[in-house]
Amino acid sequence: LADHFGRLDPATVTPDLSLREHLKADSLDGVEIALALEEEFSVQITDDECAKCTTVGELQQLLAKLTGGAA
Repeated sequence: LADHFGRLDPATVTPDLSLREHLKADSLDGVEIALALEEEFSVQITDDECAKCTTVGELQQLLAKLTGGAA
């Protein structure tokens, strides 16, 4: 996420960080993040799953679920 948004120090990316409020992510950002995560972790993320994630922590939980905890 720090790489995607460019203006973030990776140390500031915490589970409670809101994707929309804090990072100002829009729907295009959501698609780009999902694609990057799919590539990085070899998983498939549906649009519905992605849309339900509103915080970094929720993205982490989704990845843990999809990877069996390997993310």
